[in-house]
Amino acid sequence: MIAASDAPHYSRPGPNLAAGVLALGVHAAFLLLLVVGVSWQTDHPEPVMVDLWDALPVAPAPPVAAPESPPEPVPPPEPVKAVEPAPVPVVPPKPAPPPVTPPAPKAPDIALEKKKTEAARLEKLKALQVAEEKALADAARAEADAVKLARDKQLAEQKRREMLRQMEEDELMQRMAEESAASELRQAREAEARLAATRRQAEITRAVGQFRDKISATVRGNTRLPDDLKGNPEVRFLVRLLPTGEVIDIRRTQSSGNAAYDEAVERAIRKSSPLPLPTDRDARAAFVPELSFVHRPKE
Repeated sequence: MIAASDAPHYSRPGPNLAAGVLALGVHAAFLLLLVVGVSWQTDHPEPVMVDLWDALPVAPAPPVAAPESPPEPVPPPEPVKAVEPAPVPVVPPKPAPPPVTPPAPKAPDIALEKKKTEAARLEKLKALQVAEEKALADAARAEADAVKLARDKQLAEQKRREMLRQMEEDELMQRMAEESAASELRQAREAEARLAATRRQAEITRAVGQFRDKISATVRGNTRLPDDLKGNPEVRFLVRLLPTGEVIDIRRTQSSGNAAYDEAVERAIRKSSPLPLPTDRDARAAFVPELSFVHRPKE
């Protein structure tokens, strides 16, 4: 068995916890009282009034020290005399002004006032009537002036349109006349040009025919026909010429079927160089640079 003195001692936790909670509450109450007491003892500062100056006040000049001199004897003070107050003058009161009695009002003359009022009303009506008649007359005059101005403007516009139309017609007639004259002149010039061209072509054709005949006659005079030639054979050559008529090349384009005759004509062409050519440039263009030459012995 275990003895009672040897058994372990266990304390109850209940009383210790209550004591701790109580101590904590006492401290909290003390802290709260301390805070409240400090806030009560705090003095709020009173508002301070400040004067603002535009400039600093001038400080008084320090007294100038007088030169040292021996002290003078101070006289004894004089006795102070009592000052009696000056007597106040007595002003007598002003008398009150006498009361002003207004004049007694006269009895109004009702008939006279009514007559004056009626006369003034008639004058006003007459002035209004005169002003209205004048305004109507001015309006009628202004309307008549406006109508006259509009009519004059319309007449001027109509006259301007007529002048413009007349000018346009005159200009159109003049332009048509000019165009007709120009057309007639152009047609006349064209006809003259065609006539001149026809004449020129006829001259060129005549000159070409003449010189073809001359070339044919020249070649025929230099041709030695073979003895056995029969009929009237035709041979064609393409002859290249210089502007001076000299033969530089001959090419047979169509044979007559008789070689001897063809060679005889070719020799005659070379022998006839230079061939006769027209001096006219346009006519000479039919021979230069190439001439188509046709030869028949009986032509």
